[in-house]
Amino acid sequence: MNHVPPHHRPFPGPSRRGLLTVAGGAAGLGALALAGCAGPGPTAGPATSDGKPRHGGRLRAAFAGGGASETLDPHLANLFADVARAKALFDKLADYGADLSAQPRLAASWEPTTGLDRWRVTLREAVFHDGRPVTAKDVLYSYRRITDPGKAFRAKASLEPIDLAASRAPDDRTVEFVLKRPTAEFPNVLAAFGAYIVPEGARDFDTKPVGSGPFRFVSFAPGTSAVFRRNDAYWDGAPYLDEVEFVVADQESARAHALLGGQVEYAHELDPTTARAHEGKGRIDIIRLRSSAMQGFAMKTDRPPFDDPRVREAFFLIADRRELVDGALSGAGEIGNDLFGKGYEYYAASLPQRAQDLDRARNLLRQAGAEGLRVTLATSPAAAGFTEAATIFRDQAARAGVTVTVRTRSKDSYWKDILDTGTLCSYRSGAMPIEAHISQRLLTDSTTNATKWHHRDFDALYRQAQSTRDRTARSALYARMQRRLHAEGGFLIWGFADWILGTARNVHGVDDKAPANSLDWARFDKVWLA
Repeated sequence: MNHVPPHHRPFPGPSRRGLLTVAGGAAGLGALALAGCAGPGPTAGPATSDGKPRHGGRLRAAFAGGGASETLDPHLANLFADVARAKALFDKLADYGADLSAQPRLAASWEPTTGLDRWRVTLREAVFHDGRPVTAKDVLYSYRRITDPGKAFRAKASLEPIDLAASRAPDDRTVEFVLKRPTAEFPNVLAAFGAYIVPEGARDFDTKPVGSGPFRFVSFAPGTSAVFRRNDAYWDGAPYLDEVEFVVADQESARAHALLGGQVEYAHELDPTTARAHEGKGRIDIIRLRSSAMQGFAMKTDRPPFDDPRVREAFFLIADRRELVDGALSGAGEIGNDLFGKGYEYYAASLPQRAQDLDRARNLLRQAGAEGLRVTLATSPAAAGFTEAATIFRDQAARAGVTVTVRTRSKDSYWKDILDTGTLCSYRSGAMPIEAHISQRLLTDSTTNATKWHHRDFDALYRQAQSTRDRTARSALYARMQRRLHAEGGFLIWGFADWILGTARNVHGVDDKAPANSLDWARFDKVWLA
């Protein structure tokens, strides 16, 4: 039985590494003190002469948070901090490797029938933190909870191909998934963001979460801190660290200062200016994942003025992508072409690179009866470069006769607010297969459809691609979808930013090639303190 069936080709290594959307928290550097991070440093001993990993110590990791509304419910994980905490406590059946291919985790193997409409998944031997074994019934409970029609869990759209009513558990370690249609890339479904396995009947996640992950729950104060302790019974080997503490440092400057001051040993998402100031200087280590974060603006295609494709095309042509990358990202990235997944499998690289054309933009606006157009652009300091890009684009739009009013929204609720409200907003995304981007954001029933792209014929093309066994034919269908999105979609993707992490000099084992959202990103069970 193969981990990856012969027809399921591993994705080539992506040249663009990315991010999940992240919202800011209410707490700044002060949250570190509240979390008790100003006390003594790690307890691990000195480095060994052979450089091998050492056991012990507490690592403190600073992330932007989501304020008092934060949760440890893994099925609601959306922010970077949420996902980092979730992967410390829980496991999925599969996860994305550095090349974005699905890698087995709680699933020891998977095998499809010839028709690709039934998949048999065999579970490895693993136990939850309370000693109960992870069983097929837990898997089915978790997936049925995620797909509850009354809920809006993150992985809901990704699990849509599964007929959970017909799927069954013939024994404790076997799940027979019945699909609604042939699905060639079903392992990607198992690796979907938020598709974590929880114990059957689990509901209380903020006070007593029980998972099967590398760390056990100790404490959680939403918007401030979460402390987890090593799980010695972890199926993939006990972590080197005794404990990991996730602390909220909302502003980038707060995370950088906390790292430089020894309050934390890991700082998530640093600015290019911070990296340039400290790279190679010996105080901290800077880790760059080149051209990672998809950066852009999302236009709501179901309401004026962006319900007219001519207006959307005009906005594509207003953008000076090089100016945006140089100004908003300090040059730490490269330009985009209004398509997600640059460098990933199925990416439509043959489409011509779009460039600024203000004359053409003005003509399109005139044809649409939108001369003198005024729009509001929602942005937030929730993500690096957002407010800078909004200001730059405002000035670019003015040269085409469009008045853009930039409105800065609360970083605590930004990602929730922009999903359904407004017409134009700053947006970014992280690494995922192109088909996952489509399923989560561009289908009529996608739960994170920020552009409100609702087209049943587009949905049908995606279903056809997923039902197509032949890779060449499947690629042609994805190319058709991308040609349409390039011409009239709602994502104005102007760049791909470098992703920058900072660590204390005594931190080892942080993967410098794993994209955010992949298995080895923010994976603290393989990190140690020297």
